Amino acid sequence: MNLEIEVKNIRQKQLFITGIGTEVGKTVCSAVLTKYFNADYWKPVQSGDLDFSDSQKIKEWVGKHTVCHSETYRFQLAASPHQSAKEEGITIDLNEFSLPHTQNNLIAEGAGGLMVPLNDHEFIIDLIEKLNIPAALVVRNYLGCINHTLLSIATLAQRKIKLEYLILNGDFPQDTERVICKNMPSETKVIRIPDLKNITKESIENIVKQLEKIDS
Repeated sequence: MNLEIEVKNIRQKQLFITGIGTEVGKTVCSAVLTKYFNADYWKPVQSGDLDFSDSQKIKEWVGKHTVCHSETYRFQLAASPHQSAKEEGITIDLNEFSLPHTQNNLIAEGAGGLMVPLNDHEFIIDLIEKLNIPAALVVRNYLGCINHTLLSIATLAQRKIKLEYLILNGDFPQDTERVICKNMPSETKVIRIPDLKNITKESIENIVKQLEKIDS
């Protein structure tokens, strides 16, 4: 029995979804991967939108059966976590975070990009490092996205955090995609997710069906 549990844990998929900035589609990509891997979902810090949080969006877009673990911190103000926390007289403590207990696959979603502050001295990348799980970097096309992507890749490499997937969210000029892909780690896999104008459970399911096998 112990051997079976150990084997199951080895095969467990755990990913931290981060982005090259804000509004690049991390939650949509998290929904796709949660569905694809039949995973649980966890948002460590929710800042604002408590009436329709990212966990609630995952439930709506993936299915009510999806296990969404409770946030470690929830704040009213829609702002950087360190600012939202300060508004409520709270200091985010990195030691308060730990991976949810589950035998299932797990998709964790960060806030903004790698250098979004949790407090005055610690950032989202410090949380990824503490959790000790691979990252998936969401990229969206805009002027400056190459710079932001390569800086994010370099920062993850500096911390020795494995970049398991690079997610190209939406349409990209050929020249932009080529430069990004030529400068990512050789072991990193690319996932391409088409632009979604209307996000529904059905549209998420359609994308999952179209994805190539990405966990081989």
